[in-house]
This record gives sequence, C-alpha cells and structure tokens, in this order.
Amino acid sequence: MNGTGIAAIVGGVALLGAAGATAGALTLFNRVIPRQDQVRVNLDEMADMAKWEEYRKIIRPRKEWILERTSEHITIKSRDDLTLHGDYFPADDPSDTIVIGFHGYTSMGMNDCPSICKFFLEKGADCLIVDNRAHGKSEGKYIGFGILDRYDCLEWIKYAAKRFGENKKIILFGVSMGGATVLMTSGFPDIPENVKAIVADCAFTSPYDVFAHILKRDYHLPPFPVMNINDAMCRKKAGYGFRDYSTLDAMKVTKIPTLFIHGKDDDFVPTWMSEKNYVACAAPKDMMIVENAGHAASLYENPERYEAKVEEFINKYAPINSAK
Repeated sequence: MNGTGIAAIVGGVALLGAAGATAGALTLFNRVIPRQDQVRVNLDEMADMAKWEEYRKIIRPRKEWILERTSEHITIKSRDDLTLHGDYFPADDPSDTIVIGFHGYTSMGMNDCPSICKFFLEKGADCLIVDNRAHGKSEGKYIGFGILDRYDCLEWIKYAAKRFGENKKIILFGVSMGGATVLMTSGFPDIPENVKAIVADCAFTSPYDVFAHILKRDYHLPPFPVMNINDAMCRKKAGYGFRDYSTLDAMKVTKIPTLFIHGKDDDFVPTWMSEKNYVACAAPKDMMIVENAGHAASLYENPERYEAKVEEFINKYAPINSAK
C-alpha cells in the first residue's frame, strides 16, 4: 500500500468522537475503499523529499528502459467478470521463467514495477506487469486490499500457466498491497505447482492491521468503534471484511519459498508486519531489512543490496534459465 494520506483521513474520523463514529466511518470508507479518480501517493510516507529526488534518478531511467521494449497488452477476466489489464514484456531470449508483478494501493503496475522488472528482464526472465482491480486500466468499483486481489492474482497465474505451459516457472513479486496480494495468493490449495518463488516487499498483514496501526500511532486510539463500523460497511458494499483473510492465514499453509523485504524506517506498514509474516511462513524463507528505507523505498534506498538478495534467493529456489 503506497502512502496515500490515509493517516490524515483516519485521524479526522477519530476526532469526531463516538457520536460521529458512523458518519466518520462512512467518510473513511468513501475515501479509501472505492476506486480513486487519480493516483495519490503521499511521498512523506516513503521518504523525505531529498531522498525522493535521489530515488527518481533510479526510477526514471529504469521506467524509460522498460517503455522502450517490445510489449504486449493483455486482458483477462476476474471471477466476478471484471476485465483486468496487464503488460507482458518478453526477455531478449526465450525464457523458462516469468515474473508477475503487483503494485501498491492507488498506484498502477507501470508505476511500481518497472524498476524490479528491469532487473528480472536483464537476468533473462519474462515479466508481466498487471493493474490490480479498481486501479489503472483494470475494471472495478472497489479496492480489494489483497483480500479480493488474491483471486485475481490466481487468475493471472492460471493465464500464464495456460499460455506458456506448466513447465514455465512463475515468480510472484509484489510491493505493499501487491506484496500482501502475492502472500495471500500463496495460501490457495490449488495454486499451480509452477509458482516457484515469491518476493514480498513491505507487505501488510491485513488492511485491518494497517488502519489500527495508524489509529494507535497517531491518535493513541483503539480500533473500536471506527474500524468495526467501517468493516461492516466494506462487507456490505464491497463484498469483503478487513479480517476475512490475512497474510498470516496464508503463511500457515504456504509451500512456496518466500523472500520478505521491508524498510527499517517504514512507519506506514511497520516492519513488524513482515516479521510476523516471516515467522508464520511454513515454506522455505528468507528476510532482509533495509536500513534507512521508508515505505516501498527499499529498492531505491539500496538497489545493489536489494537486487543481490533477490538474485541469491531466486538462484536458490527458482533459477532463471537453469537448463541453459
């Protein structure tokens, strides 16, 4: 989940007091759950502006590199008949691996994933960068916070397995809400066996935990009653509750090797969430905490260490073009 000013929204709700809790929860729901009209990224949640200017020096050329490559626009249908969009970037040579990348809250695939996909493409893997439901070009009225998106992720996996064959290795990558999405997806008992590895960057445990963290951090308030009312609204309108599923539920049953990455200075999705995911993970696992990195900023804060860790993990559990 990229920073979006949710802290300010939740704070405004909290200050209404008990008498205005229902109205406040409705305000929170309307500002957070429905599709957003524009991409909203609060850079303060990622890093200070001086750091952000340095990060741009990494992000811009990598995205330009990606955009200059041959690509194919792809659409699939979700289980609830939404049209989901993605862009497929083949590697220079035939590959035995495809990476499917998932972005953060109120962002889109081509905002959050080009930097890491450049790395994977140069290593010889194909890449599929997707827009989550209610984001970018994909249809949808309500944001799924991983709870709904995990079903869409499973459809993308099935699409890749059908198109490229069951021998094509699949690596899932996600950042923030995308990280939570790929972790939750790993809990499906019928996930195709060619999903060989997951890289989850600053994934939250559940949307409920994120909002509860902000209430406690900024206003020293418990989740009740705002979160309870908002949860009921979300279930009625969007079809899910904030605690219907979590990454911890998935981690208890996953069999997919998983690399957890988190910025030590992330105060939006706190580091303890990845630490809990790591402890709960029943599959082979590894974890890297990046010093001085805020939310969703680990790759840009220390690209050399980040990419070296990802390469080490992938080489161990899902080596790219291993038969060549």
